[in-house]
Amino acid sequence: MNMSKPKIYVSGHRGMVGSAIVRSLIAQGIEASQIVTRTHLELDLVNQTAVEAFFAAERPDQVYLAAAKVGGIHANNTYPAEFIYNNLMIQANVIHAAHRHGVQKLLFLGSSCIYPKLAPQPMSEDALLTGTLEPTNEPYAIAKIAGIKLCESYNRQYGRDYRSVMPTNLYGPGDNYHPENSHVIPALLRRFHEAKLASAPEVAIWGTGEPKREFLYVDDMAAASVFVMNLEATHYQALVPPQLSHINVGYGEDITIAELAHTVAKAVGYAGTITFDTTKPDGAPRKLMDSKRLNTLGWKPQVALEAGLRVAYEDMQARCLANGGGRDK
Repeated sequence: MNMSKPKIYVSGHRGMVGSAIVRSLIAQGIEASQIVTRTHLELDLVNQTAVEAFFAAERPDQVYLAAAKVGGIHANNTYPAEFIYNNLMIQANVIHAAHRHGVQKLLFLGSSCIYPKLAPQPMSEDALLTGTLEPTNEPYAIAKIAGIKLCESYNRQYGRDYRSVMPTNLYGPGDNYHPENSHVIPALLRRFHEAKLASAPEVAIWGTGEPKREFLYVDDMAAASVFVMNLEATHYQALVPPQLSHINVGYGEDITIAELAHTVAKAVGYAGTITFDTTKPDGAPRKLMDSKRLNTLGWKPQVALEAGLRVAYEDMQARCLANGGGRDK
């Protein structure tokens, strides 16, 4: 590996997390020429043969595995087969090819949904596999757990340094604002934006509004990812032993969905009434990450929710304009 100028492959570079990682790498002095990317059309990560050929040709020194099929409660409920199959295949193909072609350092990005639905709060890394998962996103969660175990297995058997970061709920530039398949913050941004344009007197939110969630600005997540990747192995393993290869990345505070809705409405400038449709599912009652390990290693988030929402809303408006006014195309 070229320690001064490593070749770095960022998968999923057009997604919210992957694009933020690219921004973070460049901000920290990595030259654009050192960063290897491929679009989905250029490289289908579900295709093992194509992934093997890519690694054989490019020979990256480091890999950020940010590519994934993601979505909110509706998408997970509607397309469970795609969520488990695509994510399992992407992870298995990339991690195995990285090992076969001599990549010693890899960072796998997981999700807070790996933890049991009723895990003690805040959720620590050792809560993994201690209880039943949230049913609405179980296929996705199982795929992400498999990714963690892949990293652990290659570390244990082959001495690789494959690490996993488990982010809390993310938002920010590059998010998916699809009206049905997006996560909660982009979905709320879009709904309040459209309600404001239509002068709608009321917006109904799924669920009771009582569940609590934690949210992290995506550029904070990207900075944490680069931070974890670059930690010396001895420093990292002092707090994250090989048999526990994953580490949580959270903001450190959570709010109710009702509080979030009012905060997003304020960021958008929507002044109507907010109601809650209790016939719709809530999901897990609370999902707060215990990020003490990462904080002890020296990283903390920088962007408050209100500030991050303003940037996310500007990004959403720009994307709506680019798509002709309001609907994704």
